[in-house]
Amino acid sequence: MATQVGRYAHAKLYALHAPEVECISKGKARNPYEFGVKVTVATTLKEGLVVGMRSIPGNPYDGHTLDETIEQVSIVTNHRPRTAIVDMDYKGADVEGVQILRSGQRRGVTRTMKAMIKRRSAIEPTIGHMKSDGRLNRNPLKGALGDALHAVLCGAGHNIRLLLSLLRLFAAHLRAVVLAWLGCSASDSRCQVALAAA
Repeated sequence: MATQVGRYAHAKLYALHAPEVECISKGKARNPYEFGVKVTVATTLKEGLVVGMRSIPGNPYDGHTLDETIEQVSIVTNHRPRTAIVDMDYKGADVEGVQILRSGQRRGVTRTMKAMIKRRSAIEPTIGHMKSDGRLNRNPLKGALGDALHAVLCGAGHNIRLLLSLLRLFAAHLRAVVLAWLGCSASDSRCQVALAAA
């Protein structure tokens, strides 16, 4: 009986309605702690599409979550990534068959690798958009399963927002091409009627 009491003595309860919530140290001066569940985000390097999103309960060290994240990316994309670009929190992480580039890394870095490491900072605005626009900052679903589902749905929502913005650009370009082909300006009423009829 004494061992059970000792085991539960370290577990802290931060929220009665959500017992799975942990205290996550962010290391920022403005808000040093956040309460919730840690989520890993994996995006493509150039397009910024989310190809892996997973909630990690228990607040583990970031370096220990990289293997699970790469496994999820392999399942979703049906392709194992050859290179993973991570921040400094993943120090000591090693995944077999995957080259790991860390931000701040100096040794053995070519010019191409340096550009890739610099591009890694593009994931920070993606996470910010998912927190504010995609409602990643507050989870309405209950329990650990709700955390996992909410993370995946936020990643899917971000991809849908990116695709919709590309479709808007394509529609604007298509409209400009049609107007140029008809040989009239956008303010001309005959062209507006022709576009509405088409």
